Amino acid sequence: MKQTLIAEHLFDGERVHHDIPVTLEDGHILALDTVGGVKETRHSGTLVPGFVDVQVNGGGGALFNASPTLDCIETIGSAHARFGTTAFLPTLITDDVAVMAKAADAVALAISRGSAGVLGIHFEGPHLSLPKKGVHPQAYIRRISDAELALFSRQDLGLKLVTLAPENVAPEVIQALVEAGVKVSLGHSNADYDTVVAALEAGATGFTHLYNAMSGLGSRSPGMVGAAIESQDAWCGLIVDGHHVHPAAAKIALRAKPRGKVMLVTDAMPPVGQDEEAGFELFGTQVVRVGDRLNAVTGELAGCVLDMASAVNNTIELLGLPREEALRMASLYPAQFLGIADRQGRIGPGYSADLAILDGQGRVSATYIAGRAVFPG
Repeated sequence: MKQTLIAEHLFDGERVHHDIPVTLEDGHILALDTVGGVKETRHSGTLVPGFVDVQVNGGGGALFNASPTLDCIETIGSAHARFGTTAFLPTLITDDVAVMAKAADAVALAISRGSAGVLGIHFEGPHLSLPKKGVHPQAYIRRISDAELALFSRQDLGLKLVTLAPENVAPEVIQALVEAGVKVSLGHSNADYDTVVAALEAGATGFTHLYNAMSGLGSRSPGMVGAAIESQDAWCGLIVDGHHVHPAAAKIALRAKPRGKVMLVTDAMPPVGQDEEAGFELFGTQVVRVGDRLNAVTGELAGCVLDMASAVNNTIELLGLPREEALRMASLYPAQFLGIADRQGRIGPGYSADLAILDGQGRVSATYIAGRAVFPG
């Protein structure tokens, strides 16, 4: 069924237009024009490409590790759709291999059923560094085994992203993962510069939440941060919540990296989409929410109360970037990282009809996934 949307403004991923109609059909954008005989829906505000988030642990009160099920994935997706996220990777942090298998089965089911917005899965761990584990449970951090390799090699999971520490996973294993269709991101690592470079040469293409939980940049030991910023090819996820990364550090990375190689991520936890300041439990440790900050009672930052619309607004306000570039960091650049920029991250004929409407304050007033209005529902 065809439908046409008309907003006051339209950002197509490159530039802003005014009063341009967008006609949708069968979940895709048919034309940037009105097709005859189609019902038109008018919106105030700006129509933008839907946001793509590669690191979503939870939302709407649900945590993927605590409930690795289809219902949990759909609850998380619905919570984030309120904030313009139309495509995401449910993210499982370090856990037992049995939980990893359940999470994989849930994602495979979501993919087969076409659950709104689900692109695949992100395994953040368990092959990480103990000194940089953050809130990842030490009991489950381990060397890679055949069991995990078999999970990562499954072909029914959509897009697959694995975060690992390169000091604990050999370059030849990283190469094998890449050959099995896995996107490898480096993080939660205390690796030295040379070890990181070797992992990049083996096929790793990303860095998980730049600066956080990784060896820092020093004058004689560039560490993972130095390798990440120096690399002209690798993408860096950046948490812009005002807590994880100082604005000056974020600006340094943005100036050093080629345009398009820094993308926004939320690292979102269950409180996203919930109004009350309720905490939650993570592997037996209580996580306390104060405003928009989450800390384990042991002191570590424990993910975020961050949605993509807020990340975009923070990028404009804290980092001084133009709105258009902040929007690209939330849509086009993560789509490019995942290799789906031919169908996500822009508004144009043939692209997925994944769209958000932003008001004058950058708040989301409507979200469409595959042409269907999911917020307001």
